[in-house]
Amino acid sequence: MPTMADVARSAGVSVATVSHVLNGTRPVLPHTRQAVLDAVDELGYTPNTLARSLVTSRTRSIGLAVSAISNPYFTEILQGVEASALEQGYSLLIADPHDDPGHERKVVQLLHERRVDGMIVAPSADPRELLAYVGRHRVPVVFLDRVIDGMMSDATGGVAGEAAGGVADGRPYLFDQVCAESTGPMSHLVRHLAELGHRRIGLVAGLPGLSTTAERIAGYRRGLTASRLPYDDDLVAHGDSESAAAERATAALLSLAAPPTALVTANNAMTIGALRALREHGLAVPDGIALCCFDDFAWADLFSPRLTAIAQPSREMGAEAVRVLLERLDTPDAPGRTVRLPCAFVHRTSCGCSDSGFGKGSVS
Repeated sequence: MPTMADVARSAGVSVATVSHVLNGTRPVLPHTRQAVLDAVDELGYTPNTLARSLVTSRTRSIGLAVSAISNPYFTEILQGVEASALEQGYSLLIADPHDDPGHERKVVQLLHERRVDGMIVAPSADPRELLAYVGRHRVPVVFLDRVIDGMMSDATGGVAGEAAGGVADGRPYLFDQVCAESTGPMSHLVRHLAELGHRRIGLVAGLPGLSTTAERIAGYRRGLTASRLPYDDDLVAHGDSESAAAERATAALLSLAAPPTALVTANNAMTIGALRALREHGLAVPDGIALCCFDDFAWADLFSPRLTAIAQPSREMGAEAVRVLLERLDTPDAPGRTVRLPCAFVHRTSCGCSDSGFGKGSVS
């Protein structure tokens, strides 16, 4: 099996130079770097990652903890994380917290025990145990999709003292967040339906406690206000971010004395549940009721009618989370930050518009 010394001899450089190229520990001239990479390829050299981690205290691995990995939205996020991590020479360890706070803390601990260099986590509705653990152990982390604004300290993006899990030395625990815009895009859907003449617009909202749920409800209310429509609490039902609960929530909205004439669902899984409920009630879309959804997905264009939706930049979010995490590893004391990516309005026909209005445009 070829060694690093063999690579150095073949490339005509020192072993230290080979190490700098492979570990990225020091800039190397482009032609020298290429000579080393050519020698690695020619000899079939495989770095000893275990030995390297003992020297650098880095395993070049990232932990990813997201729930409902089978959901196409999170699957695309995972693909973005994996591709970006691989490009940067990092492996990926994946765990599913099942949106359960206790289990979330356990899987994060397991990832930490595997000595990952940092983590990307989509936090649950109650992330206190998670924050306590990563704060106490000062784990570099990027929170993905769902933000923890209530725990933020001023504009630093940091968490200090009790909120960080009681950091012993009193220093703030700094973390970063990457998510998509939610409030503006949801407002856009509501305003679009209002412009089509709807005055009773129902919302199938997500799991209470999630930042995405709160932001999309806020966007719903903003859209009503902009359209000079009153907010009616009866028109908001929680589908708990999953299909079966959304089916029940939609059925409850349809049973109102004055049911909605248009419906907005707050994620892709709840859209499926809502469609089941509409079918059970014999309501055709859009003639019986108009429908818009947050989250575009691969087969949304195959439904009849085609679903008008907000498309989130899921793969881009995954890639951005990796980039932000690696920057955190390089500069652990940098101020924490929240990166929000814009969404797109995908205009199809389930809202009641004709095909002539079809199109896709950015919205934030």
